[in-house]
Amino acid sequence: MIPVTEFRQFSEQQPAFRVLKPWWDVFTDYLSVAMLMIGVFGCTLQVMQDKIICLPKRVQPAQNHSSISNVSQAAASTTPLPPPKPSPTNPATVEMKGLKTDLDLQQYSFINQMCYERALHWYAKYFPYLVLIHTLVFMLCSNFWFKFPGSSSKIEHFISILGKCFDSPWTTRALSEVSGEDSEEKDSRKNNVNRSNTIQSGPEGSLVNSQSLKSIPEKFVVDKTTAGALDKKEGEQAKALFEKVKKFRLHVEEGDILYAMYVRQTVLKVIKFLIIIAYNSALVSKVQFTVDCNVDIQDMTGYRNFSCNHTMAHLFSKLSFCYLCFVSIYGLTCLYTLYWLFYRSLREYSFEYVRQETGIDDIPDVKNDFAFMLHMIDQYDPLYSKRFAVFLSEVSENKLKQLNLNNEWTPDKLRQKLQTNAHNRLELPLIMLSGLPDTVFEITELQSLKLEIIKNVMIPATIAQLDNLQELSLHQCSVKIHSAALSFLKENLKVLSVKFDDMRELPPWMYGLRNLEELYLVGSLSHDISKNVTLESLRDLKSLKILSIKSNVSKIPQAVVDVSSHLQKMCIHNDGTKLVMLNNLKKMTNLTELELVHCDLERIPHAVFSLLSLQELDLKENNLKSIEEIVSFQHLRKLTVLKLWYNSISYIPEHIKKLTSLERLSFSHNKIEVLPSHLFLCNKIRYLDLSYNDIRFIPPEIGVLQSLQYFSITSNKVESLPDELYFCKKLKTLKIGKNSLSVLSPKIGNLLFLSYLDVKGNHFEILPPELGDCRALKRAGVPILAFVA
Repeated sequence: MIPVTEFRQFSEQQPAFRVLKPWWDVFTDYLSVAMLMIGVFGCTLQVMQDKIICLPKRVQPAQNHSSISNVSQAAASTTPLPPPKPSPTNPATVEMKGLKTDLDLQQYSFINQMCYERALHWYAKYFPYLVLIHTLVFMLCSNFWFKFPGSSSKIEHFISILGKCFDSPWTTRALSEVSGEDSEEKDSRKNNVNRSNTIQSGPEGSLVNSQSLKSIPEKFVVDKTTAGALDKKEGEQAKALFEKVKKFRLHVEEGDILYAMYVRQTVLKVIKFLIIIAYNSALVSKVQFTVDCNVDIQDMTGYRNFSCNHTMAHLFSKLSFCYLCFVSIYGLTCLYTLYWLFYRSLREYSFEYVRQETGIDDIPDVKNDFAFMLHMIDQYDPLYSKRFAVFLSEVSENKLKQLNLNNEWTPDKLRQKLQTNAHNRLELPLIMLSGLPDTVFEITELQSLKLEIIKNVMIPATIAQLDNLQELSLHQCSVKIHSAALSFLKENLKVLSVKFDDMRELPPWMYGLRNLEELYLVGSLSHDISKNVTLESLRDLKSLKILSIKSNVSKIPQAVVDVSSHLQKMCIHNDGTKLVMLNNLKKMTNLTELELVHCDLERIPHAVFSLLSLQELDLKENNLKSIEEIVSFQHLRKLTVLKLWYNSISYIPEHIKKLTSLERLSFSHNKIEVLPSHLFLCNKIRYLDLSYNDIRFIPPEIGVLQSLQYFSITSNKVESLPDELYFCKKLKTLKIGKNSLSVLSPKIGNLLFLSYLDVKGNHFEILPPELGDCRALKRAGVPILAFVA
């Protein structure tokens, strides 16, 4: 007998696949096993027992006298002798004897085989084999989507990820946190989230980043007291699971092959069920216990008509009725499956109940094959979908990242990165992290926080612990901020620097920082966008004193003019884009420093001459060729610094002598060939940079500059220095490298305060020993730079 265990592979899949088998599939699997047992049992009986038993049929006597002798002879051989009557000498019971046929065993076997093939109905002969074949087809249809290459790979991947998500410690922790909250706390959290959509920045009424706050629960910050509940390895594994789920979702949601495959195999089972019921119902009556057999084998056996007994007819009849019952139940179950498939929208799956139960509001709904598999999972156990949903939530992923960050960046490790920045503040630079560690807010001595290339930065309310924080730099960061944190920044933040690639990256909450004093904006704008620069809200920055814009604006934004009443310094670095319409500068009456760098200016803007409070002017990297307008600077009594470097100026007009208040003057990187003696009538000059020009001669009037401390003529064509230069006894820095000098005057020893000397790139053969008198040069530890012969 064939053991049923041989067919186990057809009815059982890998244990992990059971989660995708709803109750009807499990039920039909058991029905298939029952039908399989019927088929195996019937086949075993067919092999092990006689199939049919036949006997010759008695022939009735004929009335024709011509055949009496033959019939009598045949009857003599077939008609049994009358039983002997009891005699007085033999009182025993009469012995009963059957009809004699004079057939041997081989002839009976031959007759049985012939009648089995000729007389027995095909349904009675092949019923167990049909049952076996139909059952195997049912099993194949039920499990085909687990074996088909296009669907099995997705199923195996899904089951693998599902098991890891179900067993992940992060899943347990995420659900335990929300399950620990009572309904009152959940309602409170939801109300807080709704309020954040309409939160105001303050009395001024500027809107906070409401869209970014929409999906951020107040308990986003990971409590450091529970941070150790998840070790580093488990955190990294959970992080990898989030990435796998994202990629798998993108891949599976593209098509619906799993849904289509399941529907087709169910339809096929229904069609097969109808066929089986139809022909079995019609043919089950053909299974008879007694069968008449008429075969032409009289020459071999002496008989033609036989009466046969189908030994298993009664059993097969009962098995067929039992089989029809199982098939009927199987078919009805398949019909219910079709109803479930078409009645419900299985290509869409909503996590609404999970969102309501867990309070994680950002779990997205899914579609196509991803949705279908989750529907199938719910039929097995809805807990799987609930635990799996944790890895679809962006909030949950951010919490995990935050936890990993807190474990990686401890306060001691962060303190090792502290440094002093250009503003002499204690700064913490963080570059290319996955988020902002909560441990940052434990460094209470922090004065400046610099974040570079960090996505999804969340500034929590705990920033209020940084009492000394005054400066914040955001370079290519997308920032969300808690309402309490915004209130803190409004009162304490003095300096904000934002570097962006798109105007949409500008944090909208920055317009409400009423105590902000310095704002630095660095980003690229297209010419179309620059016409409507979204800086309208700058008018609310009542304390703004310094504004720097490094972009490609074509005109000064109106918002800058709105803060002109209290703006003291403005810098525009325009990256070569021509800056026009500068009349708005006239309204900045309190401006003391102005930088117009790389703005493609061909003339000095006339609006500059109206800035009576201006003290410093920088026109670096423009296209200035003539500066005749410099005479108008005489009205700017407070102007002390003038930088006209990196231009194409070929000469210095004589009117420069009227700028008597100048203290710093830079003409480096121009095309100046002649220095006018009138230049040195600006006797207050302390810093004079004439490097990288074509100057050949230094006028002796330079000796008038008794306040001169810095003088540079590097990379010119000067062949000799006037002795009057050494009358500038306050000179500390002297750069005369890359010229055509061959002799250095011994009078250089008069420069007692000289601390830096550059003579490289000249033709000196020897340096004067009087250099030893420059004691400041020795104290500074600066060696005499090597000369080039």
